[in-house]
Amino acid sequence: MKNAAALALAAASAVATTLPPTTQAAPTAVSAPAPVIQHRTIDVDGVQVFYREAGDPKRPTVLFLHGFPSSSQMYAGLMARLADRYHVIAPDYPGSGHTIVGEKARFTPSFDGLAKVMEGFIRAKHLDRYALYMQDFGGPVGFRLAVAHPERVSALIVQNANVYEEGLSDQIRDNIRRTSAGINPETQAILDGITSRGSVQFMYTFGQRAPETVSPDSWTLAAGELEGEFNRHVQQSLLVDYHRNLAQYPDWQAYMKREQPPTLVVWGKHDPLFVEAGARAFARDLPKAEIQLLDTGHFALEEDTPAVAEHMRRFLDALPQG
Repeated sequence: MKNAAALALAAASAVATTLPPTTQAAPTAVSAPAPVIQHRTIDVDGVQVFYREAGDPKRPTVLFLHGFPSSSQMYAGLMARLADRYHVIAPDYPGSGHTIVGEKARFTPSFDGLAKVMEGFIRAKHLDRYALYMQDFGGPVGFRLAVAHPERVSALIVQNANVYEEGLSDQIRDNIRRTSAGINPETQAILDGITSRGSVQFMYTFGQRAPETVSPDSWTLAAGELEGEFNRHVQQSLLVDYHRNLAQYPDWQAYMKREQPPTLVVWGKHDPLFVEAGARAFARDLPKAEIQLLDTGHFALEEDTPAVAEHMRRFLDALPQG
């Protein structure tokens, strides 16, 4: 009896050891936790700058500068796709998003004024080296920062942020010319049109491959922020001030030609405001720039966040560390 039991046990053991590996249970995969985006505020000379931040500050930093009429909210999805490998940080300008300008703050609603606050933000956050991601208004703000402190800039990522005359659409060129005279009854009508809900929806949806996939939450949030008296005043003042950016294009181009920062251009080629020629023009001053033309519009991240994230990861990973 004991011999029979022993033989049965030996046979069962032999069968178990000869089973193919595929019949054995695989260990359960454990997914890495999704990056957590922190929502914070920091005082910059009386301006309570709201910002989003994620990732390890010891890793390479990417500083995101948003466009008109958006805020750091436009980068939330992209930041989540990058925070596992990079330190990502995106502030709201005065007059945008959740940033609050205190009564005693000395803030001038101009592009110089925005750059001054962002310079203070960089100091307050102790950012001494970063890649600059710039979209729309982020271009004039970011290039002011880069020219003032080229040693801080590890790379440029440019997304529909124009710094060349040929990148201006005829409509934008005409608006800049007409509003440069300041605010008067004629220009007020133009400014009211640009900051209207219909205009904001147009900026978000025109040129998209599938406009019906663009969440109305994006443009209604941006349009809603323009309905506040202070934000509307700031944004219209910036539109009036925009002509001063064109005067600085030669300086910004000279900076790129002199410093040759590694540059990735990711550009919605159907942008009705800053046209495709503006993207291609970067190659004139930056022969090694990588230019990716995306089949979408001005707010390319509404459709192409995954594609932009992949381009950025590959581009940033190839940068020299340190």
